[in-house]
Amino acid sequence: MAQSTTTTNPAPQAPAASRRGLFISVALAAAVLVGIALDTTVVPIGSDADVRQQAFSPDTYGETEFPRIQSFVKEKAVDAATLAPAVLADKDAAAEQYGTASSTGAIMFVTLTGTVGEAKSGVYELAAEGVPEDITVRVQTGPAINGTDLRDAPGDIAFGQFKNQIEYQDAGSGINRAMKTAVLDSIDTSSLTGQTITVTGAFRMINPKNWMITPVEVAVQ
Repeated sequence: MAQSTTTTNPAPQAPAASRRGLFISVALAAAVLVGIALDTTVVPIGSDADVRQQAFSPDTYGETEFPRIQSFVKEKAVDAATLAPAVLADKDAAAEQYGTASSTGAIMFVTLTGTVGEAKSGVYELAAEGVPEDITVRVQTGPAINGTDLRDAPGDIAFGQFKNQIEYQDAGSGINRAMKTAVLDSIDTSSLTGQTITVTGAFRMINPKNWMITPVEVAVQ
């Protein structure tokens, strides 16, 4: 009987050129992964770098900036009896001597004591000692604190420090809210009429006979 012979053929091998291409592709992929790893910065949650990457927070900004703005205004504040005749005589000279330059009117700094009049939407008129009657003095107490007088007071907070106009405006609002929390929330601002108060604050001098003061310090006597 004839014996059958079984022949096993070896598995076909990929051409050497194909194997070289595969090795090159794997090597390139590994190099890309290494490059990505080297270019990646791990940012721990809560670290300074993590905070910088978060969205702009007006309230955080205000809480940070208000204490130094308050100190600046208090240091620069001029007694109303000195400031009033100066702005009436020459508002530009008074602004240069006592204020911070601004494109929409110099920011002036004042301290005064007076009797509180009637309120209109949280804004009180103030009959202030040493201030002529032709100057109207008002102080805003909230609940909404308007304007950017505190933001612009030190002269070093500029539009270029922010992403856009909205952030720049929001920065002023955040500072105002921080002031309200620190200065006004402990005072019953709804019943100041007839009382004597001492106010230190800032106002934008557009009309030298109209002072709308944003306070940084209020003492009720």
